[in-house]
Amino acid sequence: DNSCTLSFLLVFFVLILFRPAFSINTLSSKESLTISSNRTLVSPGNVFELGFFTPGSSSRWYLGIWYKKLSNRTYVWVANRDSPLSNAVGTLKISNMNLVLLDHSNKSVWSTNLTRGNERSPVVAELLPNGNFVIRYFNNNDASGFLWQSFDFPTDTLLPEMKLGYDLKKGLNRFLTSWRNSDDPSRGEFSYQLDTQRGMPEFFIMKEGSQGQRSGPWNGVQFSGIPEDRKLSYMVYNFTENNEEVAYTFRMTNNSIYSRLKISSEGFLERLTRTPTTVAWNVFWSVPVDTRCDVYMACGPYAYCDVNTSPLCNCIQGFKPLNVQQWDLRDGSSGCIRRTRLSCSGDGFTRMRRMKLPETTKAIVDRSIGVKECEKRCVSDCNCTAFANADIRNGGTGCVIWTGELEDIRTYFADGQDLYVRLAPAGLV
Repeated sequence: DNSCTLSFLLVFFVLILFRPAFSINTLSSKESLTISSNRTLVSPGNVFELGFFTPGSSSRWYLGIWYKKLSNRTYVWVANRDSPLSNAVGTLKISNMNLVLLDHSNKSVWSTNLTRGNERSPVVAELLPNGNFVIRYFNNNDASGFLWQSFDFPTDTLLPEMKLGYDLKKGLNRFLTSWRNSDDPSRGEFSYQLDTQRGMPEFFIMKEGSQGQRSGPWNGVQFSGIPEDRKLSYMVYNFTENNEEVAYTFRMTNNSIYSRLKISSEGFLERLTRTPTTVAWNVFWSVPVDTRCDVYMACGPYAYCDVNTSPLCNCIQGFKPLNVQQWDLRDGSSGCIRRTRLSCSGDGFTRMRRMKLPETTKAIVDRSIGVKECEKRCVSDCNCTAFANADIRNGGTGCVIWTGELEDIRTYFADGQDLYVRLAPAGLV
């Protein structure tokens, strides 16, 4: 029957025309991505896309990952940031268990540099729903079996589920490094990295090796020097410190909201968010907030910075400026000294509220005791200059003890925590 055949053919054509567009998110060892083919990998869920791009007015080519649905390109990862392709010829393929990026003369400009694994099992590269680009054995989907992942080598952006800090098992330090400028993804002068050489690990904005803004230690809820990162209903933060890792991560509880952390080429750490209805990224917060009190060591030892006072630097109660002349010229860098020396016995404490805790390089941390025990321990150690809670949750737990000078302190309008500074009895009056 002709009409039957015709309607069947019609249905068949409609099915072909409107078949769901399956986005391919894997690259097998037999395939390659080239600039000329214009093919990209798209993550399941359609959030991220991996392919070749030229940023801004640049004529150089890079392999990177960006948000697929956003009209203005937002790049979150760049493979060959310091070795761009000079022209529009480039190939990404799998060779000897590694991803390699080849230029116009078939020379490798970037590769994943893995020691070779089990050659008999084929590997694939895959772009995951969260934006992680991984190499895994064809038959092993388990995250612990990834041979390599882009999340271990961040560019300037921290996405949800990425970790910032140390993976002690792999011996990896994952930190953010800014783009040089908006047209050039090569390493800029700013980075955001965890310093674990302290009593309590802290993040620093670094400018070419020197320390800029200090995050303050993690207090169980947030980093005390980033007060704006409060609890958002759609975001969960986590900081883990154990013998396998010391790392910060965040995840979204509402997947329709995009959020990322970025170190900008101007040296700001920014939390950017975007809802499905907004046309641009919203800078939710950025540090340094004010270029005065957020500067590392803005005021010297035993002085604290307060944006609401003039001058900004103030001596802690019981202390006086070390150099009055400098202090009068509004240079607080030399800090303060005690009015009365500590006697060791009979000393007391002044309670400073809403503080960013001092630099913790020489701090001693004991998470097993509370604030009362902490005070006792400080009193019985003649070198102890201050103490505070390590964790502000549930009324405060844990104990941080400072010995030596107290440095890089500031006060906040609403956040921060209590800091108890040791004074001789005369200084308490």
